[in-house]
Amino acid sequence: VQLQASGGGLVQAGGSLRLSCATSGGTFSSYGMGWFRQAPGKQRVYVASITWSGGSTYYADSVKGRCTISRDNAENTVYLQMNSLKPEDTAVYYCAATRNGMRDAGRYEYWGQGTEVTVSS
Repeated sequence: VQLQASGGGLVQAGGSLRLSCATSGGTFSSYGMGWFRQAPGKQRVYVASITWSGGSTYYADSVKGRCTISRDNAENTVYLQMNSLKPEDTAVYYCAATRNGMRDAGRYEYWGQGTEVTVSS
């Protein structure tokens, strides 16, 4: 399974971005999907995830209420809508696919290359 993340960029605090992760080479609807992020000098951390059907979504406390994860199984794509962005959201954002885990990065089998988000104050 190949994952290609896109949609990052430079945005002012309070702004919005929509990240996309297009997948190929596998049965997209078989996988739960997640977003993680890694800020400079810090470890990669969980952001949000969605079950294979899209029926359940989960969020880190740091983004709850500001981010929405969604998926389009017909388009083999998962999205992360980020609103009210803060400078502390600055990071490289990675999408990943899993068959048996939602919040644990170690349970994700496939990873995209990351897309960089920079939020200026």
